[in-house]
Amino acid sequence: FAGLLESGFQASSVNRSRSALRTFYHFLKKEGEVAANPVLEIRALKKPHKLPVVVSPGPLGQLLESEDIFPDELAGMRDRLVLELLFGTGIRLSELIGIQVRDIDFYSAQVSIMGKRSKQRFVPLTPHLIKLLNIYTREREKTRPAHTNLLLTDRGKPAYPAQIYRIVHHYLSFLSTQQKRSPHVLRHTFATVMLENGADLNAIKELLGHASLAATQVY
Repeated sequence: FAGLLESGFQASSVNRSRSALRTFYHFLKKEGEVAANPVLEIRALKKPHKLPVVVSPGPLGQLLESEDIFPDELAGMRDRLVLELLFGTGIRLSELIGIQVRDIDFYSAQVSIMGKRSKQRFVPLTPHLIKLLNIYTREREKTRPAHTNLLLTDRGKPAYPAQIYRIVHHYLSFLSTQQKRSPHVLRHTFATVMLENGADLNAIKELLGHASLAATQVY
């Protein structure tokens, strides 16, 4: 295994080789060919933590303020709102599509989010987001939707993960330097911007809905 590392293989590749050998020796021991499995004594290598991929706030802000990129109709309002909510609140994709219109408290400027393990939390909304939500929900009601989900498809059905992913990927493609274009990138960007602007790590943990501080400390 040391030879693999010296040859430039990453820890994940070395660990896969270790796993394959451990399985092979387990088979040999079961067949009576060897007395023990020597690979069991070898510990797996620790993989280095990858830093979260983020979007540069400046170009992203310019994208969101653009009057030409988002269509004027309801679909364009929805697309802009998708990006604004992901970047402005740090919620997960699954949490975004789960938002119902009734979950938005315009008076208190917050939205009720149902997170992992059905854990509810309240995420604050900026005046800018409240304004966008007001405009969007008014236009949305004009279509007399049959569903209460905040975000709908062009046919009036509840939005689904692949659709949101396509929306985010499409608009982030306008940022030429952005390689990774998933909704989670905007969640990472939210957390990073909050931290860079002096937000307390515990506060960010609560906003993101992390179960432990360890998950937040990656930022």
